[in-house]
Amino acid sequence: MSEHKHSHNEGHNHDHGGIFGEKTELYFSILSGVFFFSGILIEKQTNLSHTYAITSFIIAFFLGGYFTALEAIAKIKKGEFEIDFLMLVAAAGAAYIDRWEEGALLLFLFSLGHALESYAMNKAKKSIQSLGNLSPKKALVKRNDTLVEVAVEELQLNDIIVVKPNTKIAADGVIIKGKTSINQASITGESMPVDKEAISELQTNVNFKDIDKKNVVYTGTMNGDAVIEVQVLKLSEDSTISRVIKMISEAENQKSPTQLLTKKFEKWFVPLVIVLVILLCFAHLVIDETTEQSLYRAITVLVAASPCALAISTPSAVLSGIARAANKGVLIKGGRTLENLGSLTTIAFDKTGTLTEGKPRLTHTIPLNGFDSNEFLSLVLAVESLSNHPLAKAITRDIKEKHAVKLVSKASTINAIQGKGISAIYKGAQVFIGNEKLMIENGIALSEEVKQHMNSLVQEGHTTMLVAYENKLIGMLSVMDVARKTAKATLLKLKAMGIEKMIMLTGDHQNVANSIAKQIGLTEAKGNLLPEDKVAAIQELKETNTKIAMVGDGVNDAPAMANSTVGIAMGAAGSDVALETADVALLSDKIENLPFVIGLSRKSRTIIKQNLWISLGMVAILIPATLFGLASIGPAVVMHEGSTLVVVLNALRLLKYNEN
Repeated sequence: MSEHKHSHNEGHNHDHGGIFGEKTELYFSILSGVFFFSGILIEKQTNLSHTYAITSFIIAFFLGGYFTALEAIAKIKKGEFEIDFLMLVAAAGAAYIDRWEEGALLLFLFSLGHALESYAMNKAKKSIQSLGNLSPKKALVKRNDTLVEVAVEELQLNDIIVVKPNTKIAADGVIIKGKTSINQASITGESMPVDKEAISELQTNVNFKDIDKKNVVYTGTMNGDAVIEVQVLKLSEDSTISRVIKMISEAENQKSPTQLLTKKFEKWFVPLVIVLVILLCFAHLVIDETTEQSLYRAITVLVAASPCALAISTPSAVLSGIARAANKGVLIKGGRTLENLGSLTTIAFDKTGTLTEGKPRLTHTIPLNGFDSNEFLSLVLAVESLSNHPLAKAITRDIKEKHAVKLVSKASTINAIQGKGISAIYKGAQVFIGNEKLMIENGIALSEEVKQHMNSLVQEGHTTMLVAYENKLIGMLSVMDVARKTAKATLLKLKAMGIEKMIMLTGDHQNVANSIAKQIGLTEAKGNLLPEDKVAAIQELKETNTKIAMVGDGVNDAPAMANSTVGIAMGAAGSDVALETADVALLSDKIENLPFVIGLSRKSRTIIKQNLWISLGMVAILIPATLFGLASIGPAVVMHEGSTLVVVLNALRLLKYNEN
């Protein structure tokens, strides 16, 4: 297995054409084996001429060496001297000393091993390339109230496409009509369909990533049972799936530290082998043996010492790991990142949208002074539903959803008081909702008990609001960007995996940071940080912890992610900046995929180490065994090619990796 055959950054993909199509190489190697075994049988028949056996071996030589010779010639034209050439020299040498059967065996097993390895490696590549087949080729476009079928490449920005039930979506865009559930597994790895609905109002020049996820759809995802209309916001080549495929292809070209190390090893090891083999050809000049015996030993050592398994051991594992991650909705950019992930002991997290939901939630509704609870919620809903403030929208939504309160009586005459709150008229009386200043200015008395309760909520990170009606305090509200439901369990998994430090870096108030950190089990929380402060914090952590990951949204946290060993972007589907910035992109908005990624990386590192031990161990056994005449070409070839297949099959186990 030649070194360049296994290195995917050198543009070789094993796809040979021929009379049997892409499987020609495999069929040639099988036919080579048929003629090799035929030659052996002919030799056993004393009544048949030796010429027949030689003819059979020559045909086996041709069939087994054809594709090896093609690649060797292509490389020699570029001035590259690699292992395919060494294998051809070894086979020619065997023929020269009249060991036709052993030369034929070498080329038969070499070509068969290469063909099977190509098949195995292509399994990993095809699991990535299959992403490219997700996108439909045609789309139904609304033009002048009629539906026209066009190729997806011809779609224009802002075209309206109609997506029928149970069909694939042809473009990244926003739903403008209809409501459905969409299977996004191909993009985000989510196992359950996601509910989607039409956007209420699409602003002009809005950034795709800023649109609520419930309104956007991605190319290649599967529509549910309803008809929807989608406004195209990204052209085919800019779609999330296209960018992911392109980046995965580029990721194959980024060598891992182990791969770079083995390349350095091969650079001095292969010339040493060649020098050793040349010297062994002349061994008969200093020891008592024939020229033929010296040449035979030299050829056998050449076969034994060719580092084929070593060349394929790391790239096969890296490719399989990247492919498995892609199928789970995770983009890993290259072997270096894959290996670095597995050696992490420290992870820094952004807060908003990473450890938390990224939107305020109503956390407390506390009626005071004997005011009825339901009436309190109805009053707050009536007043807050008149406001467009993000906190007002959060309060309105959660009162309706969490408390099942419906808007019955309406408020009027709403007035926003800058930096303090709002006032309105409800059932003919004045309502104030806001901070302590607003209450004091309007003569609303606050007891020490209420002040203490407010302060305790503030210390826990809540934003608190007081509610007054008919000139007296009737209750208290609090809102907060709450922790993700899965955050605590995820951090516990990470801790169990050996992640020692988990630190929050946020621009939010220190009290908020401390509260979230306590709820979900972080080891440390740093608040009030500007983007440059986050960078400084990462650099400080790197001084004591060699490798550190930064998990954020890939936009606001881009500088900190760029300064970390591994930058991990959450919810990167649809976000060009996140995909470009991060070393790892979790396409779904699920932090619970983080243990899977780290577990996959660690498994990859384990398999790479196993492969190195297997490949180097085999070379360490075979070189002395062939050097001292303990193994002939036949056993050397079988063990050599066998070890190469073992490391490839071992690497392919990563395609089945699942988090325990």
